[in-house]
Amino acid sequence: MIQFLLMASMFLEGLWGKSVLTVRDTLILSEENKQVMLEDSIPQSFADQLDYYYKSWHADKRIKLEYVDSLEIADTKSAIVCSDSLYLARLDSLQSAIPLSFNDIVRNYIELYTVKRRLQVANMLGLGEYYFPIFEEALDAECMPLELKYLPVIESALNPRALSRVGACGLWQFMYSTGKMYKLEINSFVDARRDPYLATQAAVRYLNDLYAIYEDWILVIAAYNCGPGNVNKAIRRSGGKKNYWDIYYNLPRETRGYVPAFIAANYVFNYYEEHGIQPLQQNLPVMCDSIMIADGLHFEQIAAKLDLSLEELRDLNPQYRADVIPGGFGKSYALRLPYEYVGRFIDNQDSIFACNRSKYFNDDDRIADPKARIKVHAPNLDQEGKARLVYIVKAGDVPGAIAMKFNVRLSDLKYWNNLNRRMIIRQGQKLVIYVPGKKLAQYKGKANYTGKVNNTASAPKAATIDGEYVVYTVKNGENLWTIAKKYPGVSNRDIMRWNSLSDADVRKIKPGQKLKIKI
Repeated sequence: MIQFLLMASMFLEGLWGKSVLTVRDTLILSEENKQVMLEDSIPQSFADQLDYYYKSWHADKRIKLEYVDSLEIADTKSAIVCSDSLYLARLDSLQSAIPLSFNDIVRNYIELYTVKRRLQVANMLGLGEYYFPIFEEALDAECMPLELKYLPVIESALNPRALSRVGACGLWQFMYSTGKMYKLEINSFVDARRDPYLATQAAVRYLNDLYAIYEDWILVIAAYNCGPGNVNKAIRRSGGKKNYWDIYYNLPRETRGYVPAFIAANYVFNYYEEHGIQPLQQNLPVMCDSIMIADGLHFEQIAAKLDLSLEELRDLNPQYRADVIPGGFGKSYALRLPYEYVGRFIDNQDSIFACNRSKYFNDDDRIADPKARIKVHAPNLDQEGKARLVYIVKAGDVPGAIAMKFNVRLSDLKYWNNLNRRMIIRQGQKLVIYVPGKKLAQYKGKANYTGKVNNTASAPKAATIDGEYVVYTVKNGENLWTIAKKYPGVSNRDIMRWNSLSDADVRKIKPGQKLKIKI
């Protein structure tokens, strides 16, 4: 009977060219035979986030957005809008293991992708050629629905460096605490949330854990976005009902559009050609392989010997925050390279590790005594040849947009200004930014220039005690952490130990105080 009504609906629509209410609409939006109309507007934050992740990807790739935007695919006038019955028939033909419902909300998200954000979809289609095989392999190994590979589409727009306003990071947008819970390494040099392979494995485990709770993939998808706690509250407030559309209004507003966006992504990535969209080709090699690195290595050393650009290395290895692979001390890290470069790396690995080594690592300071402070592989984080700018935060500014404005990495902006992991900034706050001295004129108009080009990057000069310690005078506004940053390999705990300072003493540090620092 339902099939007959659907065919009749499509027939009538073909005659008059008008959209009619589909059978699936009525079934989904009904409760005890009473139709319930759901809110179908798309939050502006969703579209803004899609635009931001798209632009940040191209900013990192140094692609001129003006050129990309000039492509015919960006022309919304040529967009094809289909009837509800056709959308419904196409979703049914996908034969998904996850129910792909259709209603006005889903249609709005489909048209957001196929009409208003065509260029962003083209970009994600190109990226999907590289990332989807990674997701599919991990999902297939656990016998999970392969349709879950579209979650990163709505989470991060397939940008491995994506960082949300609340601190979620990577393709799968793991929060810091959730990443740690699933054993993802996060420190000053490595953020495994940005590792396409490790983060995917963690996401698969997380999704499996959620399925053990709900045994419903639609609820699992909702819980992935807002957390199982919020989904449990929505179920309880709905009188124990466990259908997503029944608990719709009791979910956080952002999550209400999450499942419809997921359904829309399934549609768009299968029917993009029917809407005149073609993948925007990326420079990501389809065939890659990994080499385990057991010693410290900088991307510039690899680039110098293998004729690979830094951008190519960063794209394939986005988990390394400072272009440094911090191998050593019994720990190895994976370096991903295009397949044809793996043999060349193995043949030339001695010269690669030796290339300008003193510039990147303090190997000469290796100390055999395990009780002594070890400075091996402390990276050179100087600002040689850079000009110092001060940017005053304006209303509506976010760290990612500021980093894009000055063409610097977000991790560098965070380091220069000692921002916390959530990277919260306030209007009127002053941020220090270092740009190439040769490009000072280009960026000077965007901030107040308050510094000079640094020709040297040595630690602060101070009197030496017996050739082993230097005496440092504390300046106004400084603390142990900011002082320690000036000396490679030195931590605030080191300074406390050398000066016999307790936690209580640290809080009393004042300008003019003398501190011993071991060199």
